[in-house]
Amino acid sequence: MRAGGWATALLALLALSGCQRQAETGMGTVDPAAHDAFYLWPGVRPAGNVRPKILYLLDGEVRRGGWPRLERLRMGTPRLPGKKVWLVVRADRLDWNDALYAMIFDDLNRWREAGNEVVGLQVDFDAATRGIDGYARFLHDLRRRLPQNWRLSITGLMDWSAHGDPHALTRLAGLVDEVVVQTYQGRTTILGYEDYFRRMEGFPIPFRVALVEGGAWQAPPMLSHHPQFKGYVVFLLTRIPSDER
Repeated sequence: MRAGGWATALLALLALSGCQRQAETGMGTVDPAAHDAFYLWPGVRPAGNVRPKILYLLDGEVRRGGWPRLERLRMGTPRLPGKKVWLVVRADRLDWNDALYAMIFDDLNRWREAGNEVVGLQVDFDAATRGIDGYARFLHDLRRRLPQNWRLSITGLMDWSAHGDPHALTRLAGLVDEVVVQTYQGRTTILGYEDYFRRMEGFPIPFRVALVEGGAWQAPPMLSHHPQFKGYVVFLLTRIPSDER
């Protein structure tokens, strides 16, 4: 068999093994059509059978290097009737200045003035468990600056529930309106997520669970009765063809 034939056979075997494992464990794959809340990055759009009610839209990034500023990633401000909109800022640093805050708040106002139902701001920052205290100080300052008509959401790493300091989590509970717990890296669901959710019984903050489109998922039983669980958000992967943008 040629090298290409071996590669094709190996990929088929791996795919079959994955399907068999999902069947044996009762896992399914994440179908966006079964959900109504989505992460939507620039260049991605829902398929025709997806009916969004809540959209988390990546507005821009705060990158390392130079002065802190918002690198806007979206062109224009479309009107999205019938949808609740969160603007997401992905951050690699937390030394935000007055000009940066002003840019973000201007974007929130601009999206609302375009006729959208803007819920608030989400900060997408990978705060390690050992750094939650410093993150809490940043969020306290952000919450103080953020106009009261906007809600505040953050993304969360699953190991917060496994190793997080309960005192730090309590501090966050008074600062943010929700946490969206990420269960994936790249395009793949993180193995062992069941263990993380078993440790979230006493999680003190309203939370959603972020799934990746096409990823393996079986809902942990505790989610159905957790008083703080508010539903799912699916990270969409389908790209818009360049000639349709």
